[in-house]
Amino acid sequence: MIKKIDVLDKGYIELVDKIGDDLTPVNAARVSFDGYSNDYTNKDEKLVNFLIKHKHFSPFRHQHCMFIIKAPEFVMRQWYKHVVGAETTSAHSTKDHAWNEISGRYVPYDEFYNPQFFRKQSEDNKQASDGLVTDQIMARTLWCEAQDQAIISYKKMLEMGVAREQARSILPLTLYTKVYWTASFQSIMNFIELRDEETSQWEIREYAIALKDIINEVFPKTTASWFKNYNK
Repeated sequence: MIKKIDVLDKGYIELVDKIGDDLTPVNAARVSFDGYSNDYTNKDEKLVNFLIKHKHFSPFRHQHCMFIIKAPEFVMRQWYKHVVGAETTSAHSTKDHAWNEISGRYVPYDEFYNPQFFRKQSEDNKQASDGLVTDQIMARTLWCEAQDQAIISYKKMLEMGVAREQARSILPLTLYTKVYWTASFQSIMNFIELRDEETSQWEIREYAIALKDIINEVFPKTTASWFKNYNK
C-alpha cells in the first residue's frame, strides 16, 4: 500500500492511518435492515453504485484517512477552504474534517518552494495559467531576489531576538508548512473532484493527483465506483 508520495520540490503527502474498508459503507447502509456483509460481492458493488449515483453519502463518512501533508503555504490556503465552514448537516460535503498545522510561533521556518518553471497568466481565465512566460531566467531572478531577501531578514530578526510570531509575518507564501489532515472518504473525494481538474492551480492539483493514488489503494472498490459515477 502507498504510504508516502513526494510532491513538488520538497513536499509530500503521507498516509498515517485509516478507519474502515470497502465493506464499511455497505454495512453502514445495510444497518437500516439489520443486514451485514462479510465479503464484498457484486451485490455490494451494486449497492455502492446506487448510493453514489443517488447521492446517499452518509455511509461514506464512516471511512476515514489521516494524512501528513507538507506543502507551500499558498497550497494550504486553498486546501483549508475544504475545512473551514464545516457543517454538521448530514448532506454537507465539507464536514468530517480535522486539521492541525505546524506553528511558526513555536518553530522557525526553513524550507521554501522554488518552481521548476514559471507559467503565464491565461488570457481567457482570470484564475488560471496557460503555458510558460518567455523569459524564464528573469522570472527566476525576480522570484529568488524577493524570496531570499525575505528569508535573510526573517533570520536576522530571529537572531536579534524578535519574537517568532511577529518575524514570521514577513515571510512569503512559498514557505513550506506541515499539517495533519483527517477526513472522510466523501470529503476526500470532494477535494479530488474540485482540485484535480484543468482550471485548478497546478501545484495543488499535483497533491490531488497524489491523493487520488493513495485513496485508490486504501479503498480500491469504493474509489472505483465513485470514479465510475463521476467520470474521474
